[in-house]
Amino acid sequence: MFVKSIENEEIALLPMATFEGTIEVIDKKGKALDNAIRYLKNKKIIGFDTESRPCFSASQPHYGVSLLQLSGAEKAFLFRIKSLGMLRSLCRILSDRNIIKVGAAVADDIRGLQHYKHFEPGGFVDLQKIVWEWGIKDKSVKKMSAIILGKRISKSQQLSNWEAEELSEAQKKYAATDAWVCRQMYKSLLSAHKNPLIEEDNV
Repeated sequence: MFVKSIENEEIALLPMATFEGTIEVIDKKGKALDNAIRYLKNKKIIGFDTESRPCFSASQPHYGVSLLQLSGAEKAFLFRIKSLGMLRSLCRILSDRNIIKVGAAVADDIRGLQHYKHFEPGGFVDLQKIVWEWGIKDKSVKKMSAIILGKRISKSQQLSNWEAEELSEAQKKYAATDAWVCRQMYKSLLSAHKNPLIEEDNV
């Protein structure tokens, strides 16, 4: 059984969750892209997330999705959408109902990707919409990770420049972890007994 909510002070005491597998940045067509698509097509559950270059003032343009992250247990792929585009092979994975894509606030991410190319989303699971079934009230990835996995995740790179010519190692690790941790949370939920919140818990 999971706790309903957690405080930041408690999260600070938890061990860090970091993706320890292989991280590949893909920004052009070729063998690396083909291998990534082949790997992802054969997975039943993958973690899903996107990153966008942040806007710090109203006068700045809205930059749109810079990065699409898709992660299995041991490999994470960071697709640089601005240079790669939303290829048909990527759209097929995002439309495939037999491949579960797990993220948080996925509707926003999907809308951002559809700005580049329309696709019919299929097989998506939004953790924010299902955690109440396990008695969890908190919905940020940071808090859900602490409650479900007993791990904290770093948010230090969240507002970094995702359109930099080259992503730093810290950015790669952050982006891969954000997608991977969603997959890990979903798998952990599936193996736990449900204990739905009652109506007054949601107030």
